[in-house]
Amino acid sequence: MDGLIYALGVVVFFVGLMASIALHEVGHMWPAKKFGVKVTQYFVGFGRTVWSVRRGETEYGFKAIPLGGFVKLVGMLPPAKEEREDEEHPQRVRSTNTGMFTQLISDARAAEYEHVQPGEEDRLFYRKPWWQKLIVMSGGPMVNILLAVLLFGVVFVGIGAPQATTTVAEVSECVIPADQQREVCADDDPVAPAFDAGIEPGDRIVSFNGVQVESWDDLTDLIRDNDAGEATIVVERDGEPLTLHTNTVVSLREDRDDADSYENVGFLGVSPTQESVREDPLFVVTTMWDYTKLTGEAIIDMPERLVGVAQAAFGDEREQDSPMSVVGASRVAGDITTIDETTWGERIGALIALLGAVNLFVALFNFIPLLPLDGGHIAGALWEAGRRGIARLRKRPDPGYVDVAKMLPVAYAVASVLIVMGALLIYADIVNPVTLE
Repeated sequence: MDGLIYALGVVVFFVGLMASIALHEVGHMWPAKKFGVKVTQYFVGFGRTVWSVRRGETEYGFKAIPLGGFVKLVGMLPPAKEEREDEEHPQRVRSTNTGMFTQLISDARAAEYEHVQPGEEDRLFYRKPWWQKLIVMSGGPMVNILLAVLLFGVVFVGIGAPQATTTVAEVSECVIPADQQREVCADDDPVAPAFDAGIEPGDRIVSFNGVQVESWDDLTDLIRDNDAGEATIVVERDGEPLTLHTNTVVSLREDRDDADSYENVGFLGVSPTQESVREDPLFVVTTMWDYTKLTGEAIIDMPERLVGVAQAAFGDEREQDSPMSVVGASRVAGDITTIDETTWGERIGALIALLGAVNLFVALFNFIPLLPLDGGHIAGALWEAGRRGIARLRKRPDPGYVDVAKMLPVAYAVASVLIVMGALLIYADIVNPVTLE
């Protein structure tokens, strides 16, 4: 049965991911058509075409490799300056293309106009105003951001977010420093203060040293600040108050501001129970902002983290916060649906939250200002607006459209890096996947 539930989790997540990709491309296609751009293809996936249908001038369909999607907007690359001058001076003899990248750029420009019919010049993407280009190219990532907000909204407002309570779930028997990766007590480990005080699972902590405890965070702050001092703890057990006494100890714990470092703080030795609490829309907004910052930091740190992935792919231990491919995320989705200690509501919420996190990552990653990512075209549109605005202010001739084709060598290099990165992540997710502990 667990195998069937695992497979169901993988399939549901994968279908949700494909729907997200499809909607991302709709975010590009819909405004492009509204602005009159000619759109010839809309596909989910890459490689060989599995199924397609033509509606009007646009072919819609699916391709064999489900690792993305694309929309073909005709005329994204403007003609070369020499070609525009040839139209004005037919007697001019064009110079031949020399060099690999020059020929690649020339071929790319030629491919842009295979589907252009006479009279469709004004429907070319590059001829549109900069603000229309900005809307079209931002549309895809903005759809992913909207999906992330909606998905996290369903989790936090509809299902409820897991929240630590002041009720004790587990009591440590001994004090083990956080930098020692073990769970079993050694003979020389000191007794945990909570165990010494007689705190039991199921006790609800009411106050600590005379201070009323309203939340688990309040209790954590009080314990960490207490160092090696006396501790008077009032708990509620079986509906009755009970006062317990002990002394907290100083122990090495994770730094709350930096998970990769440690600090010596007061330690009691209790862990909380979790319960789902429905939040308001403001919680969704603030949490999304926190997630956005964390995702941005993860993208910045990705080159360094990929080194760890490469090492894990060939035998080293895989970090739990390691980057993952679609394969890895799907495996985690399967793990989520088979966690015995959670309710079905919690499993569904975790699955939806995972899909929301992927959408947020896709959006922010696509905003990187490099071709072939959407951010590269967004940067081109903004650069065009800036230089045309400056030219108007200085009463100089219009500099014309930005020639993004000149950045194609960069686009090819970035695409090559993305392909290698994707292959590495997929291989690592097969041979040494991230698993839920």
